[in-house]
Amino acid sequence: MDRLEREKKTVAAMIRIYCRDQHGGRKALCASCQALLQYAWQRLDQCLFGAEKPTCARCLVHCYKPAMREEIRRVMRYAGPRMLYTHPILAVRHLWDERRKSPARPQRKRSATE
Repeated sequence: MDRLEREKKTVAAMIRIYCRDQHGGRKALCASCQALLQYAWQRLDQCLFGAEKPTCARCLVHCYKPAMREEIRRVMRYAGPRMLYTHPILAVRHLWDERRKSPARPQRKRSATE
């Protein structure tokens, strides 16, 4: 599994834990948690760093809108410690990824008109 796919799986697990405990979403995510998950996956798909992506806490580029950034921060703060019990391998791999240095910000490709 590549880095971005693992990151998607990790954020989905965190949102599921948060929704289950905070919103009672036992079988499926509530609408707000589903929207947050879709937003997070969209941001991961558009990440400038690609496979070299650092964890969001160590990233130089904050690509989330402020309200969504605060929401995902709340989810991660709640679900992060609980991940060790429910998804220990994902949790440890995420902690390991957090130790990696953030790569230099990639240069944007210039269009033909510039």
